[in-house]
Amino acid sequence: MSDHSGVTAESLKAAIVERLEAEHVDIVDLSSGCGQMYEVVIVSPLFREKRLLARHKLVNDKLKEEISKVHAFSQKSYTPEEWEKKKNE
Repeated sequence: MSDHSGVTAESLKAAIVERLEAEHVDIVDLSSGCGQMYEVVIVSPLFREKRLLARHKLVNDKLKEEISKVHAFSQKSYTPEEWEKKKNE
């Protein structure tokens, strides 16, 4: 039996872009390639007028299947406007 979750950075990114209309996605596999721990940055217009908890709930709902297969999933969510401001800091 393999320790790999079956979730890859590429498949996770594709799901985020498709389901969350993400304009920018950064994914770091913190598990040395076994797909058990991911840290993601998601930039999506769907986050506009949503507080942090609502953004995380939206991400968790849209990625329920993928998140259930991994050990750890850490997310940072930004609107496109917030991301532009952050990049220019």
